[in-house]
Amino acid sequence: MSSKVPTVRQTNWISIIPHLVIMSVIILIWHQFNPEKAFLFGAMTYLAISFSLRNLIPKDHRNGIKKNNAENFQDAIQDFEKSYAFFKKNEWIDKYRFITLLSSSKISYREMALANIGFCYSQIGDGIKSKEYYERTLKEFPESGLAKSALKMINTMEKNAPQQCI
Repeated sequence: MSSKVPTVRQTNWISIIPHLVIMSVIILIWHQFNPEKAFLFGAMTYLAISFSLRNLIPKDHRNGIKKNNAENFQDAIQDFEKSYAFFKKNEWIDKYRFITLLSSSKISYREMALANIGFCYSQIGDGIKSKEYYERTLKEFPESGLAKSALKMINTMEKNAPQQCI
């Protein structure tokens, strides 16, 4: 299913190594019980664990993405704010998500939440709030390519917009 709303995914390829190690350990455990089908059962177990972790823990973020894709931006903002609050409170989950969530994303959930809130505000026509959230994203995550690109676009639009008479 394609979406009209842009989605950005960046993979941290080095984090694939711990995933392979975890899968290997699971396969070795299954090998103790059923050597013939250890690979199949190990891969299935890894996928079940991975799917569960990524769907249960960042549920507010996933709900925000669904609402964002459905162009229900106001409700998506609330979910992204909840996601940000959860991962701010539990920074270790986000920092070590290549293990805790078996996620290989380069971008933290907190960074994604702030940038997504900025995007949602831009889509509902609140450019001031949008810019504030992108600036906040850049303040917390100085290397954020999402925030840098969005702010560059906003600043270019502001500079090129016709001046309104007061």
